[in-house]
Amino acid sequence: MSSHPHDPASTTRKPITLHRLRELYSSGEKLTMLTCYDATFARVLDEAGVEMLLVGDSLGMVLQGRSSTLPVTLDEMVYHVKSVAAGNKTAWIIGDLPFASYQQSAEQAMQSSAALMQAGAQMVKLEGGGWTAETVRFLTERGVPVCAHLGLTPQSVHALGGYRIQGKTDEAAATLTAHSKELADAGAAMIVFELIPSTLAAEITRLLPIPTIGIGAGVDCSGQVLVLHDMLGITRGKLPRFVKNFMQGYTGIDEAISAYVAEVKTLSFPDNAIHGY
Repeated sequence: MSSHPHDPASTTRKPITLHRLRELYSSGEKLTMLTCYDATFARVLDEAGVEMLLVGDSLGMVLQGRSSTLPVTLDEMVYHVKSVAAGNKTAWIIGDLPFASYQQSAEQAMQSSAALMQAGAQMVKLEGGGWTAETVRFLTERGVPVCAHLGLTPQSVHALGGYRIQGKTDEAAATLTAHSKELADAGAAMIVFELIPSTLAAEITRLLPIPTIGIGAGVDCSGQVLVLHDMLGITRGKLPRFVKNFMQGYTGIDEAISAYVAEVKTLSFPDNAIHGY
């Protein structure tokens, strides 16, 4: 079976840079991100206008069939970042630092980040607040753009007691707010909020000078991210309630991805009333 090359829409888009993401954020336009793990989907997402491709350690569950993200190795992340970079032309590529690749020391985090960036990532993402601020500062001072990740942090799923909404109590909300400010002050260029109350996400988004990207965190974040296989309706088993199957009503994957971009941009997705797993 041969593939027929066509003129991709992405040829009309200049490569997305951190500067461009900041411009979009400053103008009030919502940012779009999806997980991506291979070259073929990288091309599809890029051509559909998705600004950011997250090579997530979610590949442990989505591609490898594991029960969590914890077994994913740095070498596996490097492999998938390379694959995504090979298929991408203009989108911004973010690589997840997997479990145990950055917790030991800031120097370890730098080595792991270098491996991802040499493979084609333009930014790294790490989970957690508090102790991570020092690591974020260390990385950003050395030229590594960092995306932080707060709320439900899957690498800490056992410590958090499962996949549940975070930041519901006043104390937990105050901690999330404090950690967000610390991470922004340390140089994080953006923060992913996963599964936190939409009112809290909106409040912190207003406080911060950097974009927030929500997943199950409401429409008021600066942008949205979903796991690709979830939003295409091909994940089996129980899905989080906040996930929408964008294939419904469309015959092609490219149309579904374009619909996701359009709905995020027009604030049609997500629905603030739908939370949780």
